[in-house]
Amino acid sequence: MHTIYRSMMSKMKKIHPKSYLAGAVLCLLCLLGIIYYCLFASFSTYEDTQYIYIDQDDTTDSVYVKLKPYGNTAKLSAFSTLARITGYGNHIRTGRYAIPANENMLTLFRHIKNGRQEPIRLTIPESRTMDRLAGALSRKLMLDSTVVTILLHDSSFCAQQGYDTATIACLFVPNTYEVYWDITLENFMKRMKKEHDRFWEGERMSKAQTLGLTPNEVCTVASIIDEETANNAEKPMIAGMYLNRLKTGMPLQADPTVKFALKDFALKRIYHDMLVFDSPYNTYKNTGLPPGPIKVASIAGIDAVLNRVDHPYLYMCAKEDFSGTHNFAKTYQEHLKNAARYAKALNERGIK
Repeated sequence: MHTIYRSMMSKMKKIHPKSYLAGAVLCLLCLLGIIYYCLFASFSTYEDTQYIYIDQDDTTDSVYVKLKPYGNTAKLSAFSTLARITGYGNHIRTGRYAIPANENMLTLFRHIKNGRQEPIRLTIPESRTMDRLAGALSRKLMLDSTVVTILLHDSSFCAQQGYDTATIACLFVPNTYEVYWDITLENFMKRMKKEHDRFWEGERMSKAQTLGLTPNEVCTVASIIDEETANNAEKPMIAGMYLNRLKTGMPLQADPTVKFALKDFALKRIYHDMLVFDSPYNTYKNTGLPPGPIKVASIAGIDAVLNRVDHPYLYMCAKEDFSGTHNFAKTYQEHLKNAARYAKALNERGIK
């Protein structure tokens, strides 16, 4: 027994202290390698930039779940560790965060923790109703469509923006803007007001004043023209016709306003019984402009009004070739002939 013990002690004495040091260094290097891999190597497994959206209901666990499709378990464990050490769960910042292909977990975590989000490019759609606009905004921003819809139909809220419920659509200029995904409705409306004022300053306002129209009235005429045709080249011609009607006191008699009044945008034909529908938007029953635009007017429509073609025409009718353009007429008798040709073409195609 003593012999075995002496033999073991003898062998242990032969192990050089440098061997222990080498083992310790190796362990340290392995640890550093793991730390580097988890924190400093590229987090994402994708070759292009991905995005996660963090909203007001998120927790550390739900953010972990949102990150899960983009990184492996080791790197996600690093997120959990960083979140726990820094108390991330106590102050989660909403936003749209980019995950570039070459970004590491430490940098990504800093961005998420500090709220360094990426803006989005938001295009305001040429919506026919405020309900549709609210829905479109909620699909692009962290806004509740129901709340937006209610407020855009609320007279007090619209008055705060300088409009009423009929003219609030005039505030929105359908351009593309860079905004943050989690922008509040209040700040969004402020941004829209700023962009609206920028759009109208200078030449556009001067041209509107020359026509004797306010920006809201220009938008109202433009919205009708937009619904009459998608052919931007013809819009100044149509604008000239409607402005001629306004100047002479003739009812606009615009079919799109009847569709808007009936809230039936799928109508292919307007029949006589529809023309007597009681609504301030029915421009067959009422002279002058309707209370407000029948959609968010396009920039092409607005500029068509401001640069309308001067001509003597008071009537127009869609062409019978269904090209999307119109036949114009000076007299009602000439217009009836154009209308008859178009009605015949509709009947031949079975369009009701």
